[in-house]
Amino acid sequence: MGYSGKLEEKKLALKLRGEGCSYSEIQKKVPVYKSTLSYWCRDVILTQAQMERLRKKKLEGSERGRFIGSKILQERRVRETRRVIEEGIKEVGELNKRDRFVAGVALYLGDGYKNDKSVGFSNANPEIIRFMMSWFRKFGKVPEEKFRGQIWIHDNLNERKAKRFWSELTRIPINQFHKSYIAENKVNSKKIRKNINEYGVFAIRISNSWLQRKIMGWLSGVLGTKLI
Repeated sequence: MGYSGKLEEKKLALKLRGEGCSYSEIQKKVPVYKSTLSYWCRDVILTQAQMERLRKKKLEGSERGRFIGSKILQERRVRETRRVIEEGIKEVGELNKRDRFVAGVALYLGDGYKNDKSVGFSNANPEIIRFMMSWFRKFGKVPEEKFRGQIWIHDNLNERKAKRFWSELTRIPINQFHKSYIAENKVNSKKIRKNINEYGVFAIRISNSWLQRKIMGWLSGVLGTKLI
């Protein structure tokens, strides 16, 4: 491009800058480096309104950039999380009978009742409850009529719906449920509840002192020391 062409570009750039356009906007019509535009337009004085517009536009651009950046990071975390979970599943592999037995003992060690003459296990995760029901049936040889259920739920949630859900999941009839524990939902509390369990926390209860002692033995075996 000759000198006259550069001069026309400079004139257009000065005109657009005088109208309050940003360098990015000017580049769409005048394809030169930003450093060139900055040099050409160094003496252009913008009005207060024009400067405020450019400031807002810059902030919007920064916000947009941060949003795009955060979305990219989020998608990367999701992909990485999926990869790690799939890797973990492969590392565990297929469980045999003894594996499932020890896994159930370990779960009971975490969430099972240990200071009572009866057996009890509570959790909010349906898949964990499903696993433990199978575990009690298989390794505890618990008759169906011995199972009892109980729900811990906040008063702003649907207790009847929760009972149906847990009954279908565990195959424990609702008439074998103990009275639910209804907790007050403290709406004015400063504590933020991150995990709101729609169906509350479910407790499997079995009145069987023999099984309770047996489980204490299993726990002691895993820990390598007597619990009682």
